[in-house]
Amino acid sequence: MREAEAAELPRLQEIERAAGEAFRGLGMGWVADDEPPALTVLEGFRGEGRAWVAVEPAAGGGDGPPLAYLLHEEVDGAAHIEQVSVHPAAARRGLGRELIERLAGRARAGGLSALTLTTFTEVPWNAPYYARLGFRALGEGELTEGLRRIRGVEREIGLDRWPRVCMRREL
Repeated sequence: MREAEAAELPRLQEIERAAGEAFRGLGMGWVADDEPPALTVLEGFRGEGRAWVAVEPAAGGGDGPPLAYLLHEEVDGAAHIEQVSVHPAAARRGLGRELIERLAGRARAGGLSALTLTTFTEVPWNAPYYARLGFRALGEGELTEGLRRIRGVEREIGLDRWPRVCMRREL
């Protein structure tokens, strides 16, 4: 686990596209067809140290290409997971969990109170997965202004075609 490098940003887009294909089987083709974050957006996260990757060691030493990535930002005193994606070829190895745990450690050391995210409630690798990692669904009255803003953007772009939830894990 390490910070992403500028040359790896197109690979993050590839991971996002590949990971998105799983949504097609759930009748969520619109999610699968959604374009990954633009390189300029990814560079913004990377340039601020908020884009991390999970890699395997390369055969000759050094790192192989990224297999998973996480983007995060601070929202209302919490480390907010903007995106975490794992390439399907590397699924079920705990890479997403490891990235989240790294963020939890960093956030705790930085004095943040929690991790937050927004996700689909009925997708097995979304809300049920995060619940297993210690996140809990927030009620409407528990949402911070920042989370309300994020949910508003999600509604505007059509993600509410499927049930969504904000989740929080105390640190």
